[in-house]
Amino acid sequence: MPEPIDFYFDFSSPYGYLASERIDELAARHGRKVRWRPILLGVVFKHTGAAPLTLVPLKGEYSLRDFARSARFLGVPYTHPAKFPLATQHAARAYYRLRDQDGGQAWERARAFAQAVFRALYVDGRDVSSLEVVLDLLATQGADREALSQALAGAALKEQLKAECAAALAMGVCGSPYMIVDGEPFFGVDRLPQMERWLTSGGF
Repeated sequence: MPEPIDFYFDFSSPYGYLASERIDELAARHGRKVRWRPILLGVVFKHTGAAPLTLVPLKGEYSLRDFARSARFLGVPYTHPAKFPLATQHAARAYYRLRDQDGGQAWERARAFAQAVFRALYVDGRDVSSLEVVLDLLATQGADREALSQALAGAALKEQLKAECAAALAMGVCGSPYMIVDGEPFFGVDRLPQMERWLTSGGF
């Protein structure tokens, strides 16, 4: 069985959202699974000296145009959030809580939750930085709202997310989306065609 594709992203990344709508089907065409790995871009930016695209002079105006154009190109619904950029640590911690639960469906439930967070933000315009919104989205996956509320307030999930971000940096992750196929990194939703060719040809 081929190794899964590692998919690093921040929920606050529009390009991460666009990739999330296409990466599973791309992987499936090549007999692959996808390991979804939410991170915090703020941690990456501290390491690289970068900033959210929309806050960068000149690039900011262009990025807003490109988010919408890229969504149209991919045939993915997109509405730029009224609150942006925004914090996503609650959603990222909740993802790992779901993923690490016992049971064969844990990874799938976590992936479905991640997709629900993305769509809540970029389709429905919900503020996913809100703990209450995250808990509502968790409830749609059949999660115990009270238990998860307590877990999200604890230190263990905070430390786990820090460790996930540190591990991502150690792998060279420099933004969102960042995909790794058999050790080969691809940064950006516009690299999906390259990634597909790589999977088809075995490298180039």
